[in-house]
Amino acid sequence: MQQASGGGPRELATLTSKGQVTVPKAVREALGLRQGDQLSWEVENGSARVRAVSPLDLTYLQGLESTLLEWSSQADEEAFGNL
Repeated sequence: MQQASGGGPRELATLTSKGQVTVPKAVREALGLRQGDQLSWEVENGSARVRAVSPLDLTYLQGLESTLLEWSSQADEEAFGNL
């Protein structure tokens, strides 16, 4: 593992002909990544930042959805339908 200019370790990976890349083992371990985990890619000024994405809490989302039912009336549809 090489030291990056920002102080953290630097790992290299090779892009395949299908546009795929393997996350190096040291990075997977450092981030606690497992098969099926998702990564987000942010591109800015010629650089890319990759971040692990936390899985959504389905129970929380279902609870949230039940509180939004008050916003799904016919009056709301008429008031906001053309936005």
